[in-house]
Amino acid sequence: MIISIKSDKIITGKKIIDGYVIIKDGKIDCISKTQLSADKYYDFTGSYVSCGLIEMHTHGAGGHAFMNSTVEDVLEGCNYHLQRGTTTIVPTVSAGPFENMKNAVINIDLAKKSGKSKANILGAHMEGPYLSAKQAGAQCPDFITPPVPEEYEWLIENYGDSVTRWTYAPENDEGGKFAKYLSERGIVVSAGHTDAKYQDMKVAIENGCNLITHLYSCTSTVTRDHGFRSLGVIESAYLRDELFVEIIADGKHLPPDLIKMIIKCKGEDKVALITDSLEIAGTDIKEGVMSGTEFIVEDGVCKLKDRSAFAGSVATADRLIRVLVNDCDYPVENAIYMMTEVPAKILKLNKGKIENGYDADLIVLNSDLQVTNVFVAGEEV
Repeated sequence: MIISIKSDKIITGKKIIDGYVIIKDGKIDCISKTQLSADKYYDFTGSYVSCGLIEMHTHGAGGHAFMNSTVEDVLEGCNYHLQRGTTTIVPTVSAGPFENMKNAVINIDLAKKSGKSKANILGAHMEGPYLSAKQAGAQCPDFITPPVPEEYEWLIENYGDSVTRWTYAPENDEGGKFAKYLSERGIVVSAGHTDAKYQDMKVAIENGCNLITHLYSCTSTVTRDHGFRSLGVIESAYLRDELFVEIIADGKHLPPDLIKMIIKCKGEDKVALITDSLEIAGTDIKEGVMSGTEFIVEDGVCKLKDRSAFAGSVATADRLIRVLVNDCDYPVENAIYMMTEVPAKILKLNKGKIENGYDADLIVLNSDLQVTNVFVAGEEV
């Protein structure tokens, strides 16, 4: 099957071009300046055509959670994100009893292999339980522990192809053993919910850690001991060029000026946009209880009932693009780049570009940057 998609706003890399995207057997065959023979034709003149968005960190959406849920919940949550432009997704498993976390991975594995998902489910993002109690944030401190080899080795040996990344606190990983175990097996190692100092981060980097989970959210900064200052995770991210960072770009967790500062300091090539969305993202729910905690939703973010702190994101991927463009003044192609090509590099995927040989996962956005059409492997879904 050969498909031709026409647009005067094809986003490729950090450029916008006029032409035709030719898809053959689920892959990008070429970008042509002229119409070529095809079995099916689409004309999206006036709309943006981009590669599909890649979401590395989300706890659910549309009323469906990825933790303490069913296979059907995983499928429905991923497919809801798909409607908002996320063609590739890494469902996140929160810290909890390890048996519960293990069951969540099993459900993600079953969803991934079921053939029922319209989105590309890569595998689980394990956000815990090997975190810092001091930087727990919305994670339940009752379940936070140092790395337990019997737990993680069993999980990786049995479901390693469905564990894509793991967030952990480097200061609790003696000698970098856990990080090395993961990196040697092709799992993305990410420092997050961590009170690490630079010496801890050096060990982590030496053993394969190359990503910071939601920078500025539950990440340590400069501390002082008897006058002597030590860098934290935030400063380590700026100092070490090999580190990528992900940011919750909903415009609430990080204000637009801070988003711009991060991108200015790290560079667009090292910043990935994430939603870190809760299961209530995309719903009309305005208040309730999640994991025993009362919450309200207002001002575009989920807050604790007493409004003392945020309780999580309710954004979907398309909103992140609008925040970068409308609130941070980035060109749409640059915003798209940070939610396509950058996460594809981190996850080592043949996605994230409209370029010969890449997977034909595409989205169409109107002039208001609302998603109107989605293609996965060349087929409209």
